Amino acid sequence: MKLPTLPTVVVHLFVAIILVATATSQSKQPADLIIVGGLVVSMNPARTIYQDGSIAIKNDSILAIAPRAEIDSKYHAAQTIDARGKLVLPGFINGHTHVPMTLFRGLHDDVTLNDWLYKYIFPAEAKNVNEEFVRWGTRLAAAEQIRSGVTTFADMYYFEDAVAEETKAAGMRGVLGETFIDFPAPDNKTNAAMLSYTETFLKKWQGDPLIHAAPAPHSIYTCSKKTIQDAAALARKYHAPILMHVSEMKKEWDDSEKQNGMSPVEYLESIGVLGSDLIAAHCIFVDEADRKLLAQRNVGCVHNPSSNMMIASGVSPVPEMRAAGIAVGLGTDGPAGSNNDLDLMEEIDLAAKLAKITKMDPLALNAKGVVEMATIDGARALHLEKEIGSWNPAKKPTSS
Repeated sequence: MKLPTLPTVVVHLFVAIILVATATSQSKQPADLIIVGGLVVSMNPARTIYQDGSIAIKNDSILAIAPRAEIDSKYHAAQTIDARGKLVLPGFINGHTHVPMTLFRGLHDDVTLNDWLYKYIFPAEAKNVNEEFVRWGTRLAAAEQIRSGVTTFADMYYFEDAVAEETKAAGMRGVLGETFIDFPAPDNKTNAAMLSYTETFLKKWQGDPLIHAAPAPHSIYTCSKKTIQDAAALARKYHAPILMHVSEMKKEWDDSEKQNGMSPVEYLESIGVLGSDLIAAHCIFVDEADRKLLAQRNVGCVHNPSSNMMIASGVSPVPEMRAAGIAVGLGTDGPAGSNNDLDLMEEIDLAAKLAKITKMDPLALNAKGVVEMATIDGARALHLEKEIGSWNPAKKPTSS
């Protein structure tokens, strides 16, 4: 009997290896993308951290998050990202901003909020803001936010349909509020026009995977009771969120106590606006009774440390709000006057330091707490925690 030659044996062995590798590959589940290795901070309920973790993603959902060896054994993908030596976090959430204001950056500093609004930004907007202005400002803001790790943001401005189109084109997720205000705005000159524009805006974006359209009554000091209630009614008709500045300066609190006999939070409760669809920006002047009410109504609150410091508005009682069970996220506010950037990493840093120094307690707001505010608690504040904010199977990996 003639034995096979060595080259023949090598060929057979090579074929066998290919067959085994093919069978192994076929036994694995397909994914579109696998993030390989890295220090993966899940922000799941257990706050699990994988020292050498991987994440498998298919379409726009997370398939699995696990140690790298486990993902390697179960999934294969045409595209991988080598994250070894890197930190892998859920996308940051900027819970409150006015993105077209990138084009007003540096307009005027060193003033109170009331003066900045009425002496500088409102006149500048009346003179300069149109749809083209909004589009270019949004494009610039999208680039800045993506660079700093932000994948989702909540916005309040004019021509918000244009903001939505540019946000979607950038592949970001947005909770985007069309402003209601009781004076002629750059896009809508009457309350009837505001309602008509916003209803069309809400209809257009219903069911979109990235854009959550919303009415945004500016505040209790720029909107009448009727304007606020009209905006809330429209939001609830279309199951949309409501964006609003709430208790953001001492003058607002004092005027509400004088005019309404109650705090701004109590006033919003009295007119039927507080609810699990409200996203309240700032919440600086909220006492214990207010905090209890916000928690009971499941209102999301957004802390804006740079803005509050820059215009000397005050310090939001973040530790007390978190202790009361309120979902508190982080925001940059607008990148003009009240802040000059869209860097959420800076807000993470400042939020922790501001709480520590005002409470004279180094544990007042720790690293874990501020990362929660930038991710999963930010998602809770926007009422989107079922979609984003943590690396959990079936959630969205980032924004697109």
